[in-house]
Amino acid sequence: MKIVSTLILSLTLSNLLAQQTKIIRKDLLPAIVDQKVKTVEIQEITFPAGQTAPKHLHPCPVVGYIKSGSVLFQIEGQNAIILKEGDSFYEPKNVNILHFDNISKEEPMIFIALYLKEDKEPNVKIAN
Repeated sequence: MKIVSTLILSLTLSNLLAQQTKIIRKDLLPAIVDQKVKTVEIQEITFPAGQTAPKHLHPCPVVGYIKSGSVLFQIEGQNAIILKEGDSFYEPKNVNILHFDNISKEEPMIFIALYLKEDKEPNVKIAN
């Protein structure tokens, strides 16, 4: 009986540990990048409370996610949206970004940006 109890306890613990170690994958952002990517530059960027970005563009595609805070995000030709902590975004190459603004007047906004580069192009350019 003691062996059976030990075996049941062992199997139960093994089963619990197996359940706790499952890898979970969650799709965040499908994006079609129509270029050869030679290098990736990754930056963590912090906008102070109320910081707005000027109208700009990227000479390379950019993918990223909001680490903390919220941002008003608008790509030219699309509706403005609010991105919150954990949300992902895609900024196409050479398309004007009308808004990338920290909407909080009290808290900073932090995001991670991955610049997908073909060559040595700059990360950002102020748009005309």
